[in-house]
Amino acid sequence: MIEIKYLLLSSVLATVLVCGGCDDEDPCSGDVIILEPSDFSAIADCTSISGSLIIECPSCTDTDLSELSCLTSVGEDLRIWSNAVLTNLDGLSALTSVGGDLRITSNAALTSLDGLSALTTVGEYLEIAHNDLLTNLDGLGGFATVGGALEIVSNTALTNLDGLSGLTSVGGSLYISGNIALTNMDGLGDITSVGTDLVIGWNSTLTNLNGLGGITSVGEGLYIAGNIALTNLDGLSGITGSVDGYLKISDNEALTDLDGLSGITSVSENLSIRNNDALTNLDGLSGLTSVGTVLGIFDNDALTNLDALNALTSVGVGLVIHKNDALTDLDGLSGITGSLGGGLWIWKNSALANLNGLSGITSMGGDLNIDDNDILPDCEVCELLDQLTTAPTSINVHDNLDDTCTPVPGNCP
Repeated sequence: MIEIKYLLLSSVLATVLVCGGCDDEDPCSGDVIILEPSDFSAIADCTSISGSLIIECPSCTDTDLSELSCLTSVGEDLRIWSNAVLTNLDGLSALTSVGGDLRITSNAALTSLDGLSALTTVGEYLEIAHNDLLTNLDGLGGFATVGGALEIVSNTALTNLDGLSGLTSVGGSLYISGNIALTNMDGLGDITSVGTDLVIGWNSTLTNLNGLGGITSVGEGLYIAGNIALTNLDGLSGITGSVDGYLKISDNEALTDLDGLSGITSVSENLSIRNNDALTNLDGLSGLTSVGTVLGIFDNDALTNLDALNALTSVGVGLVIHKNDALTDLDGLSGITGSLGGGLWIWKNSALANLNGLSGITSMGGDLNIDDNDILPDCEVCELLDQLTTAPTSINVHDNLDDTCTPVPGNCP
């Protein structure tokens, strides 16, 4: 027993002697920037760095960070970027905490984050971006929270997020974008809250959002865009009540429904549904009662109706209906009553035949633009103008279906 204790004590003393410590005279104090291979030796004995550590060494020929094996903490930011031959982070295997941001970007040969497996704390922003050979995030499973934003961006070989499976909350935005080999969000299944924006964009092989099912709230906006293989939003069904910011669903070519949004009752800023070619209806928005600023329905080629919006009673600013080629009526908007604080824009909806769904609008504070709707009779516009008690700021009506109004409404342009 005495011999074992002696061996353990010897090991501890050896570590202290090898790694040393930091004081105000040491290079471990303040910020450290590694720009060339010789810079590593100055901090080889550091167990902690009080400021930021920036490793940006395109000329380094080493494939690891073994000279940093003593390092257990970085007081502020740790940034590892533009290291052309760096293949792994194994030299950081003792690192347990980063007080500020952790950014790992543009390391062309990096294939593994396993060297960060001891890391338990990231105080602010976590960014993993533009690492072309990185296939997974397996070394990041040691911490439960990210104090600031989490951004996983343009890692072209990344196939999964399973390495983040221990993460429960993100203090800032959650931004997963441009990862063209990413097929699922399953590694994010333990996250319950996002402090600001949730953005899932331009992940071209992503088919569903099921891994986001634990998220019950987002602090600000929700943006799902450019995921060309995404067929549904079911993974967002845990988000209920108000979205205290914007809601934008755009450029998702295979998206057939919005059912995953059925728990949302209000959007405090803009709601935009744009350029989703396979979307035939808005049924997932049947619980929506109010939009704080602008409601925009744009360029959805297969959308035939807005009936799911029949619970909507208030749009705070403007209403935009643009270039929905299969849309025949606006009946789903009949619950909107009173004033539009801004304007009304309805143009290039080639199948739109009437404006009956706007019968509850009595005034508007902005412009009225209704044009280039091939089969919409001008009389429909005249009747809309007749029902307004407060005239629009300006009226722009042209290139709809010419007809003879009988009788002629008094405000026909």
